[in-house]
Amino acid sequence: MNTGMLQTQSESITYSIIVATYNRLDELVELIDSLNYMDFDPTRFELIIVDDGSTDGTAEMIEQLDTPYALHLHRQQNQGPGAARNRGMAEANGDYFLFIDSDCTVPASYLNTIDASVRTNQWDAFGGPDTCRPDFPPLLKAINYSMTSFLGTGGTRGSSKSVTKFYPRSYNMGIHRKVHEQIGGMNDLRHGQDMDLSARIYEAGFSVGLIEDAYVFHKRRTDLRKFFRQIFNWGIARINLGKAHPELLKPIHLAPAVLIAASLLTVVLALFLPQTTILVYGLMLAALAIALTATIQSYLRYREIRPALLSPVTLFLQVIAYGLGTLSGLLQTTAGKPEAKGFTKKYYQ
Repeated sequence: MNTGMLQTQSESITYSIIVATYNRLDELVELIDSLNYMDFDPTRFELIIVDDGSTDGTAEMIEQLDTPYALHLHRQQNQGPGAARNRGMAEANGDYFLFIDSDCTVPASYLNTIDASVRTNQWDAFGGPDTCRPDFPPLLKAINYSMTSFLGTGGTRGSSKSVTKFYPRSYNMGIHRKVHEQIGGMNDLRHGQDMDLSARIYEAGFSVGLIEDAYVFHKRRTDLRKFFRQIFNWGIARINLGKAHPELLKPIHLAPAVLIAASLLTVVLALFLPQTTILVYGLMLAALAIALTATIQSYLRYREIRPALLSPVTLFLQVIAYGLGTLSGLLQTTAGKPEAKGFTKKYYQ
């Protein structure tokens, strides 16, 4: 349905940018600096930072800032990103609530792009893609390739060519305040609470849009170990989300888990049935073809050798981590656990 919630074209739409953070002081400084340079009327937006129990001096730094827009800090004991974003929405004054992750920065045109699309399309909720800045190190560029390429995610993170319906995610997501008033905030899932909110927005009949030009620069995880843990948790989150919203668990989401299981089975068969060894060679050739494709695509995107050589590594690690997370989630659910869980200890540090 079209709820007709938006102001008329002549009226000013205001935005509350909500950032939940936990021990990410350096990255948060970069985000705030990028917001300072947006070419958007500073009287039409506010920044709400919810410090979810940081111990790195985040609150003390924010209290000393002088920004051209209204800046509000709210502190709470560590409760997770969903609870922090809910606190932000409860304190927000804007017509729209915009969620941006604390490890992101935005281009100068970010809010102008959103504002133009909102006025034209009258979205009730929307989201945009994430990408990387030219100055990101090679590993982050490789991770960005695997996370945003069709090979890696099928375009689900903000592409009109996605293999599934677009669901806005909290690294770059906006909702009208009356959406929040009608369906509430984020649930207490440690991972996937933004996808759950997007699913409930669709189920309530609100209009949801993809604004492809409203991108953010996303650092994501800064080493391979953290990247594995993050993607593993997303695989588990997919199972939890599928229980609550069956439309969020499709065969494509199970593909990495099926691939891992099939690969292991093929190797085991080759050990006992020599005639099946050809299947192992087939797997190896397929992996080589994918690695070459990733390398070429990454090089064409960045025109740099190091990210190109790292991209197959991050791509395979992503598929393995997601597949193992999905399998773990399925096993935990089959064992009767009400919610499958992954890595939590020091996950956000």
